Amino acid sequence: MIPIRSDVRVWLATGHTDMRCGFNRLALMVQEVLKQDPFRGHLFVFRGRASDRIKIIWHDGVGACLFYKRLERGKFIWPAVRDGSVSISAGQLGYLLEGIDWRNPQITWRPETAG
Repeated sequence: MIPIRSDVRVWLATGHTDMRCGFNRLALMVQEVLKQDPFRGHLFVFRGRASDRIKIIWHDGVGACLFYKRLERGKFIWPAVRDGSVSISAGQLGYLLEGIDWRNPQITWRPETAG
């Protein structure tokens, strides 16, 4: 997992993003669309059209990092806002990466019977 300091913010880019984009194009989107500095150490999360893939960009002060995750089942829960960004906590990011609804975290599956 990415070691997130307490002063780091996590931004979700609302809407969907072309998952073919690499760090440079995503960083440009952060600057132009989200009006943020992609090199300040914050995390910026982008979702694909099918809602089962995300990319996170992060600059740790030394180099650029690109994290990619695809869910085998289910979809990432995303804000309904179409343009801009939404800030979430590092704990909420953890839920998001697990495919759990970060807005209302709860256990979504439990075994019915043993054996």
